Amino acid sequence: MIAQSRPFGQRYAFVVVAVIFFCLLIAAGLRSAPAVMMLPLEESFGWRRDVISMAAGVGILLYGLTGPFAAALMERIGLRRTLLAALLIMSGSTALSLLMSKPWHLFITWGVFSGIGSGAVASVLGATIVNRWFKTNRGLMMGLMSASSATGMLVFLPLIASLAQAGGWKPVAIAVSIATAALVPLVLLLVPERPASIGQVRYGADADDVPPVSPASQGNFLTHTLNTLRRAAGTRVFWYLFATFFVCGFTTNGLVGTHLIAFCGDMGIGEVQAAGLLSMMGIFDLIGTTLSGWLTDRFDPRKLLGVYYAVRGLSLIYLPYSGFSATSLIIFAVLYGLDWIATVPPTLRSPKASLASRSGPIVFGWIVAGHQVGAAAAAAFGGTMRELQGNYELAFLIAGMTGIAAACISLLINTSKPAFEAEPQAA
Repeated sequence: MIAQSRPFGQRYAFVVVAVIFFCLLIAAGLRSAPAVMMLPLEESFGWRRDVISMAAGVGILLYGLTGPFAAALMERIGLRRTLLAALLIMSGSTALSLLMSKPWHLFITWGVFSGIGSGAVASVLGATIVNRWFKTNRGLMMGLMSASSATGMLVFLPLIASLAQAGGWKPVAIAVSIATAALVPLVLLLVPERPASIGQVRYGADADDVPPVSPASQGNFLTHTLNTLRRAAGTRVFWYLFATFFVCGFTTNGLVGTHLIAFCGDMGIGEVQAAGLLSMMGIFDLIGTTLSGWLTDRFDPRKLLGVYYAVRGLSLIYLPYSGFSATSLIIFAVLYGLDWIATVPPTLRSPKASLASRSGPIVFGWIVAGHQVGAAAAAAFGGTMRELQGNYELAFLIAGMTGIAAACISLLINTSKPAFEAEPQAA
């Protein structure tokens, strides 16, 4: 294959990061859209809140479970093909939802298909890009990639909340569909398959650098993905990371991301104001997660995780008793926002940077699956508790206690040896 020349030399890696950042941003916008659609869907169709949140939970669950298979598929058929297919699925499924009239239509469009599509445009995509394009500055780059979900909230939530308040749920679906479709030409034009495709090596690498080659690039990608899970599941560290990331998902996009706007609505706060609160969190998470990547390159990741989860747990316990005044909500937004997904960079590096492994992105994909299983559980749990009790108070208190538990589990991670069993070498 003839290498196609691109400008900037090794720094072209930052062009790729910029495009992928936007892809992750739009995917985050798609995943956050059900939060602002919940009340309009309830009003338009008379569907119960637990039914709508269950559909959102299906989307979140498949978003997580798709990740490790998508990481392997990127190695097998190519990152560009996988990413383009995912963007088309996301755009098509949200556009198709404009025709829905029954709850199962919501499950299929915003649950199944959008979950599968956005699952390929998630943290595993960021991990794959960092693995392929960077030899140095990985923690910082992964922090920046992770922060894209916060920026997605920052950019999208006020806009789509305004659309929902003015015209219901349909303008939200149209906006998300157009935004995802607009990314297709950017990926086609600006994202090479790998540095070698443009005659370059990874950023920070010497000219003779040989990047790691994943075993998933040959053979059956499904078999390799499941075998990677089997090897990783034989280690205690994997389950510690899986458990803490389960809590991470449970306490972020599962509960807060899905139900905070509805919780604020119950307390007399309008959708646009509540979306503004989430946007404020997005601003502080953009800062917090990028800073977390910088800290992860310098400090013990398990101690960072312990601090992050403890702060998150305490902030969730605080919210139901905050009185929902402007001052108290700003305090919550700052504390919770700085911590929203600051856990991603240290999780990725706990211990022995899994990106250094040839199957690192796939292992990380399975850990992220734990995040989305937790998020799906919280989305359904929050809606059920709201229907049973008439409020969200106990749901947020329980979530806060799981954050404290995750802080304790983080400190049990053993950093003295490699986390995961090495992949078998090809004969």
